[in-house]
Amino acid sequence: NLITGRAGRVLVMTRLSVNINKIATLRNSRGGNNPDVIKVAQDCERFGAQGITVHPRPDERHIRYKDVYELKEVVTTEFNIEGNPSEEKFVRLVLDVKPDQVTLVPDALGALTSNAGWDTIAHRESLSRWADQFKSAGIRVSIFVNADPTMVEGAFHAGADRVELYTEPYAAHYHQDRESAIAPFVEAAKVAHEVGLGLNAGHDLDLHNLAFLKNRIPWLDEVSIGHALICDALYFGLENVIPMYLRQLAQD
Repeated sequence: NLITGRAGRVLVMTRLSVNINKIATLRNSRGGNNPDVIKVAQDCERFGAQGITVHPRPDERHIRYKDVYELKEVVTTEFNIEGNPSEEKFVRLVLDVKPDQVTLVPDALGALTSNAGWDTIAHRESLSRWADQFKSAGIRVSIFVNADPTMVEGAFHAGADRVELYTEPYAAHYHQDRESAIAPFVEAAKVAHEVGLGLNAGHDLDLHNLAFLKNRIPWLDEVSIGHALICDALYFGLENVIPMYLRQLAQD
């Protein structure tokens, strides 16, 4: 998945994985099956997305566990399931479905959205146990971390295949000072690259800040984007928006 950019610089072809939680939230607000989560996932792939992400939570307020089983039957690109492995129901789901990737996220029960990465030092024993369990089933393991080199190294020692950088702080400060906003993410990404971890990123990435992130971290493997992409689809249409995001990832 390598391409050559300007001045012969080798770039990773960063994959776009679309998080479809917001589609399920809209469906659940009225009951029934409109919009159809399964069809939207298929449409995302048809329009160019290279992966589908879901983040089921215990209260099933958006993606339901039933949805995940049904999506497994139709998703033809990379399937990524996010969640907190301290919930036994989540672990059983992942082992049943066997997605391409599981992303371990330390969500508190009832959290509105993900708002922090793991302390991979304090939770190393548990993370190692979960990583071994999922990797034994042939599932790639990514650990959600803050842009902290120590936490990245901790994920490596816990047995992760990849880390996903929690990018909300980058997005929050991007318009004030993008160089300052990106700096800790570049440092964390360098550490991941040096120790041989794959690198994902997600949270509040959008059409304004995505290209700069990719430009400064050219070895980024994958971004997971849901909220902003679905919001943009209200204005531009889903068929148009996915290529718009892919073009941001292709900029050099």
